[in-house]
Amino acid sequence: MELKITRIGNSLGVILPRDLLSRLKLDKGDTVFVTETPDGYHLSPYDPAFAEQMQTARDLMKKRRNAVHELSK
Repeated sequence: MELKITRIGNSLGVILPRDLLSRLKLDKGDTVFVTETPDGYHLSPYDPAFAEQMQTARDLMKKRRNAVHELSK
């Protein structure tokens, strides 16, 4: 997919086609995250920092399963 850079007010930007917005489940006002990868850039509606924090929390809960179980009572 090719996107052209266009002037939007005093800034530059790209306009995402409706089908791409639909596939990414994005709507006006949503935030997208750009992550640099070895192959280029990755555009996603998901915050990679949040995903990393959630994985850390899952690992900790798994490691401390008994304590989490007791706290949930």
